[in-house]
Amino acid sequence: MNETSSCTTKISGFGLGLRTDHYHDFVDRKPVVDWLEVISENYMVPGGKPLHYLDSIRRDYPIVMHGVSLSIGGSDPLDRGYLRELKQLIDRVQPGWVSDHLCWTGVDHHNLHDLLPMPYTEASLRHLTDRVQQVQDFLGRRILLENVSSYVAYAADEMSEWEFVSELLSRADCHLLFDVNNVYVSSRNHGFDPWVYVDAMPARRVKQIHLAGHEDHGDFVVDTHDHPVRDEVWALYRYTIARIGEVPTMIERDDDIPPLDILLAELAQAREAAASAVALAA
Repeated sequence: MNETSSCTTKISGFGLGLRTDHYHDFVDRKPVVDWLEVISENYMVPGGKPLHYLDSIRRDYPIVMHGVSLSIGGSDPLDRGYLRELKQLIDRVQPGWVSDHLCWTGVDHHNLHDLLPMPYTEASLRHLTDRVQQVQDFLGRRILLENVSSYVAYAADEMSEWEFVSELLSRADCHLLFDVNNVYVSSRNHGFDPWVYVDAMPARRVKQIHLAGHEDHGDFVVDTHDHPVRDEVWALYRYTIARIGEVPTMIERDDDIPPLDILLAELAQAREAAASAVALAA
């Protein structure tokens, strides 16, 4: 990879996902938020209201881009048209970094609109490593991949999820968007120890953290992004920060989106949780 810049904008501190409900808040009020994350596909358009607001808001806030359609683990060839549009948006926004999900999202050119987990096998590692390197070469930068929540496991699995993720980061020379809530959700659904997962992550590869809410149904947990962050996820987040250090962190809310002030209060909780974890680790 001939990397031109993996981070053209300095990102630090605590951010939020930019949602249409809050466009006017960020344009008019300019609340204190360190940075914002945008869903790439919402702005991969030739014009219109979304780009109008993004152009305005990014003058005041550093931006990172987060995609949902790369399908890096898919069996279809990489979509070069999609990558060209993504690169055009990168050139326009100059984000701190670009991320997507460690998953596959479709087959035979049909998007299933879901983030489907990979089988944790050596064959998958070889497949993903090649595709990640192709994407990074095309974009001229390292990308971040996010660990996804899962509800089923493959009989063919040859290693744990955390072993798989750590090995991929090394082989593909990419970075990690570490979703703490997803680790907790999957740990409940599959019966593994989430603290072991955190311990296995290479700290220097973790460039961003997601926090979000979920629904607890007792026998299983669903990653919904429509609730506040739960206490057990806050505990895992504090442990993560104590182990790997301060990492840019954001709150994700994608449904039942509350007024911005409620999310700002939750973001303040993240600041306090990180500060307490750093103090204890010192």
